[in-house]
Amino acid sequence: MSSTFLGMPAAPPRSPYGSGNLRGDEKFPKAAHHELRNDQLRRNLRKATHTIRAKRLDVTAELPDWEALRETGAAVKTDTMNRLPELLEQLERKVTEAGGTVHWARDADEANAIVTRLVAATGSEEVIKVKSMATQEIGLNEHLESRGVTAHETDLAELIVQLAHDKPSHILVPAIHRNREEIREIFLEEIPGVDPELHAVPAELAAAARAYLREKFMTTKVAISGANFGIAETGTLSVVESEGNGRMCLTLPETLITVMGIEKVLPRYQDLEVFFQLLPRSSTGERMNPYTSLWTGVTPGDGPQEFHLVLLDNGRTAALADSVGREALNCIRCSACLNVCPVYERAGGHAYGSTYPGPIGAVLTPQLAGMHAAKDDPNSSLPYASSLCGACFDACPVKIDIPSLLVELRHQNTEQSGRTVERAAMKAAAAVMARPGLYTTAQKAAGLGRVVAGRDEKITRLPAPFDGWSESRDLAAPPKQTFRDWFASAEGRDTLDAATREGAGRRQAADGTPPATDDSEEQR
Repeated sequence: MSSTFLGMPAAPPRSPYGSGNLRGDEKFPKAAHHELRNDQLRRNLRKATHTIRAKRLDVTAELPDWEALRETGAAVKTDTMNRLPELLEQLERKVTEAGGTVHWARDADEANAIVTRLVAATGSEEVIKVKSMATQEIGLNEHLESRGVTAHETDLAELIVQLAHDKPSHILVPAIHRNREEIREIFLEEIPGVDPELHAVPAELAAAARAYLREKFMTTKVAISGANFGIAETGTLSVVESEGNGRMCLTLPETLITVMGIEKVLPRYQDLEVFFQLLPRSSTGERMNPYTSLWTGVTPGDGPQEFHLVLLDNGRTAALADSVGREALNCIRCSACLNVCPVYERAGGHAYGSTYPGPIGAVLTPQLAGMHAAKDDPNSSLPYASSLCGACFDACPVKIDIPSLLVELRHQNTEQSGRTVERAAMKAAAAVMARPGLYTTAQKAAGLGRVVAGRDEKITRLPAPFDGWSESRDLAAPPKQTFRDWFASAEGRDTLDAATREGAGRRQAADGTPPATDDSEEQR
């Protein structure tokens, strides 16, 4: 009788990381060091973030149920992540029933290939685009250009960034790092036929962009968008925006292609009631978005007659598999965390190296693309790009606990790093602390550190291999006296005796009994 060995049970293979614009060229501290030299950038960031922050506080304070809305939003997103596979299948079915076509993309390469094939099928060599983080993430514009297709950004800030051959530095306000004079120079150099007498006045700059884009809206047959939300119940997609360019892109072209991250799905149409209150207040400080567009598949004779939905994974399944880190997928891309972050305000978005900057980028990017997928991976520094002050958690409309996620990612980075100086130092410290005599000697030796401390009793620079610590923080000088020495001294004994008497007095007062005299204490 023969037997068959089925092997030992094993965990399924891990989902692959994403690709695209999810990794910078250098680690955050070095990149931030470059950005900190840009005084204009820091002034722009400070003014913009403080303005949006103040507006957000005003409009959220108007709602007596704001915290209940946050709780509901968090609950809906958590439920969505728990049921994501079935909701995505429902969304696909409903979109297909409404005349649309759904495509699944494992990563940036597949998504780019799908979109390029769909554009080529129309015969168009141009596309107009609605502002989309997903298409920036996969590097769609660059891929289309390499295939002979020109993508025109129609959001004003995205247009500025594109014409300047620059990169966005903010989720909501991509050109936050540019001032009016810079924008004027960009328009004069890059927009054909622009008035040479153009002034750096917002109204004139907007008019110049409008005149340039109007022709594109009327003549381009293909549009590409992202989506703020996709409703599994009905197959409805939604885009919210403030300029009307999105409405033009979503209604005028013959073909519409939407690239949506799989985490953007919501279970029910009714859920929009919650998120249409949370999103505008958290992002722009408005009570509602000026333009809210909703569409379901294809409607004969009205709007695009061909609709394609590309559902993008690109590392999201890998993030979903992390029982702790998956909370980052609840993000609705409002940018509230960026506007309150002291680190982002000073360093700006480019220092993060990813499409997703700021606190949410520091937790989302490492999960989508990994922290050790490249040699000396820049993403491994992102979880440390925070003071852990907690302002981002307080501002998040869906209550993502970003500080806790950052700490968890720091733990994961340490575990994945293998042999490191930090790990060796902790092991050595454990060995010393396990031996009382050696620990006492080490304490006395540490007291010599006072020699290199400044007048403020701070050590600002440590020798290698500990210099990485002092690059970002000061170290308090060792105290003049160790706790053990103080405990054994007359001062220590007197202090402890006084504390004991004070505690006894408080207990007696609480019991309603008169305090004992010194003689009675001695008799006891």
